[in-house]
Amino acid sequence: MSRKDFTSGKGCPGEDPLELFSRFLTKANTIWMRLTYPFAGFGKGVSIHYSCDLPRQVSNRMQIGNDVYIATGTWLTVPEGAMGGPPAIILGSGCKIGRRCTLSAKNLIQLEDDVLLAPSSLIMDHNHEFSDIDRPIHAQGITPGGKIIIERNCWLGYGVTILCNHGELRLGRNSVVGAGAVVTRSFPPFSVVGGNPARLLKTFDQQSRQWIKPRE
Repeated sequence: MSRKDFTSGKGCPGEDPLELFSRFLTKANTIWMRLTYPFAGFGKGVSIHYSCDLPRQVSNRMQIGNDVYIATGTWLTVPEGAMGGPPAIILGSGCKIGRRCTLSAKNLIQLEDDVLLAPSSLIMDHNHEFSDIDRPIHAQGITPGGKIIIERNCWLGYGVTILCNHGELRLGRNSVVGAGAVVTRSFPPFSVVGGNPARLLKTFDQQSRQWIKPRE
């Protein structure tokens, strides 16, 4: 095999042939899950990378819409002891989940249509219980938790964390969360939030059609 076989023909690097093997594995993995996992729903045009950790025994509490993309190393899970009941993870049509993301839902994590997650995002609707100082934390189970709803067309930047220990946390539609932010409360539609804890940085003004800083 000549060097030209690995280039675009003009001396530039071409696509690594092993990428074709990776695509084949991802396609096969997606088909296998569609046919053998008892999902609450599984749409058309879905792609789940073969390296994703998505336990079959809790897939009945997951609902995946059309044209959903789940990238390398992502972990979707429902905690042990919370396997019955309605869907706990709902991914709306057009959602794109970046590499190494984690979604852990005891009650409900719902991403509405066209939500975009950058790599290494964490969304969790519960936490480890730690109230008893005489017992190891790993032996105390998890908190009752709450619910998280990310409305349509939101974008979560790199390394964003969204946590809800009680009640409902709702991120309004067309909102943007800056890289590294830690979100523990709700924000209205058309918000730009950032920081730890996250705070409102900008909002979209319907009259001027511009993103503006909120009034102090």
